[in-house]
Amino acid sequence: MLYDLSLHMGYTYDVPASGARHVIRLLPLSLPDRQRLIAGSITVGPNAEERTTFVDFFGQSATSVLLRAPHETLDIRMQARVMVEATSMTADLSPELTTLADELADFWSVDAASPHHLTGASPRLAEEPLIAAYAREIVRPGQTVREIALAVCARIYKDFTYDAKATNVDTTPKEAFRLKRGVCQDFTHIMIVALRSLGIPAGYVSGFLRTIPPPGKERLEGADAMHAWVRIWCGETMGYIELDPTNNIPAGSDHIVVGYGRDYSDVAPVIGMLKGYGNQKAEQAVDVIPLKS
Repeated sequence: MLYDLSLHMGYTYDVPASGARHVIRLLPLSLPDRQRLIAGSITVGPNAEERTTFVDFFGQSATSVLLRAPHETLDIRMQARVMVEATSMTADLSPELTTLADELADFWSVDAASPHHLTGASPRLAEEPLIAAYAREIVRPGQTVREIALAVCARIYKDFTYDAKATNVDTTPKEAFRLKRGVCQDFTHIMIVALRSLGIPAGYVSGFLRTIPPPGKERLEGADAMHAWVRIWCGETMGYIELDPTNNIPAGSDHIVVGYGRDYSDVAPVIGMLKGYGNQKAEQAVDVIPLKS
């Protein structure tokens, strides 16, 4: 599937910021046999005095900008064309949970694709006993790692309610778990914590999701969204799969990958700091437009 993507992130400050530095991670990745970034650009207004592009540890393109002059607004725009290949679930070649630890111990690489980065605690994710107990309730004897991951994904989809007003970007998995409400970031973090508690390496995927309007309704401009889902290591033979707990589906041709990480902190679309005080208003609009390939 061929897509044109556009994103606008706008910030308006009550009091002009006297300077700022931001790191932007918004361009889709090129992934072998999965997706190809044909063209892409990021623009920032006002113009940055300094701008550099680099690739982070997990292979994600990032743009660093420095604004020295006072500014009342920050305008970030991304445009890209990307080809996404159709994907499907293959035969289950994952081991049972009891043997996964041995396969993980035999995996010696610590490069960006190593499952060792996706175990234990990470910057935004600590061990949560209540989520661990929740995960143990789902597991059945004799299940493979993929079967467990699918079961956890389905259970989160069943037990949690999508509610954009219930949480914010800083809500912890513990709090979202207590509320049983949240958004894709919350469900993804909860599923990661649950799987890691069982000894299954799991990480965060940031990207875009094409939304399909109800029958008879037109697609609303700007109504698509940035999205998050889970990457799970299912042993040496099977490797990684990706599951979307917000929708209880495997990631497919409507899921466009921007970046991989341990949790949200590794793939936040915009992070940084500014000199100023007062409040700010933020807006975001995303379009994921399918084209004839």
